[in-house]
Amino acid sequence: MVHVFMYGTLKKGQSNHYKLLNSDNGQAEFITCARTIDKYPLVIAGKRNVPFLLNVPGSGHRVYGEIYRVDQKMLKYLDWFNKCPEWYQRTSIQLEILKKNEESGGVEEAFVYSTIKYEPGWLHKPTYESYDANGDHGLKFVPRDD
Repeated sequence: MVHVFMYGTLKKGQSNHYKLLNSDNGQAEFITCARTIDKYPLVIAGKRNVPFLLNVPGSGHRVYGEIYRVDQKMLKYLDWFNKCPEWYQRTSIQLEILKKNEESGGVEEAFVYSTIKYEPGWLHKPTYESYDANGDHGLKFVPRDD
């Protein structure tokens, strides 16, 4: 079992969260909420308005998300879903565990999927601390057909 940080459409309440709940894909267990120790640009881009975490540490915001414990079958599914390594890379990052009152609960290491293929203009897009498909950004996520 490994830990994976979800910051986009796989989080609770988002359009692809059901994929984590589907046991045909493997096992995933919610652990806790967290935010990145380093700042990263989280942008919404492309014709489908996908949330992308750009692997540019030190730029953007400390990004909020959720940590899940997943088995090898789910990790393999997530690699496929995120088109890793063609579009995304899976790397290890440091996360601050958040308690219910937003106090720090220590540091945890987890895998994250960050995009390696992006348009140069994406670095100039607005960046976000947290992703919600129904956020005030007005960029409605368009699911892909699998």
